Amino acid sequence: MWALGALYLSGSLKRHRRWKTGYTRKVFHFLIFSCAALVSWRWGLPGVCLFGGMTSLVILYALIRGDGHLLYEGIAREKDAPYRTHYIVMPYLATLLGGIAANLLFGPAAMIGYLVTGVGDAIGEPVGTRFGRHEYAVPSFRKIKSTRSLEGSAAVFGVSYLALLLGIGLLSPDALSLPVLGKALPIALACALAEAVSPHGWDNATLQILPAYLVTVLMV
Repeated sequence: MWALGALYLSGSLKRHRRWKTGYTRKVFHFLIFSCAALVSWRWGLPGVCLFGGMTSLVILYALIRGDGHLLYEGIAREKDAPYRTHYIVMPYLATLLGGIAANLLFGPAAMIGYLVTGVGDAIGEPVGTRFGRHEYAVPSFRKIKSTRSLEGSAAVFGVSYLALLLGIGLLSPDALSLPVLGKALPIALACALAEAVSPHGWDNATLQILPAYLVTVLMV
């Protein structure tokens, strides 16, 4: 029900409030990843798998309904045409693979990857859509132009840093200290760089695995 409500909200904001897809897609992104982080924190991998399965059914329904349907239009970018469905499916597969890999490899630290992806990555596209002036090209497996902006990447860095601190605080409240605050800065920078160079549609995987790995290695 959470995934259905999140997707319905995204579609409604686009259709009735005339929000750009760059915003509505990230509303869905933020709501799903934030919930996944809470589920992971409370119930671990079994809970994440159940949540992921239910979310997959909602997205599958939206894909079946296709062009023009409120649920589909909430996350299908016009600029991705004629591969709009492809750029829904591939990021979601990347999300599933990245989430499961992070859980299997790094256990509870996977929750930090969900927060960085859900909050840090989610802010990049809206900021880029609204304030982006200095664009750069990113790799794409399809013959469509894909760009990000320095402004969006800077936002990813700043919000990823806050997401890292939130995740570390949830995992171990006593761990937050001045040294940890300092160590989180290069991790956030690495996340922003990974988001900047990831192929179009695949940053959902890299931004789940990388921060979980770096926190596991650097914060021990």
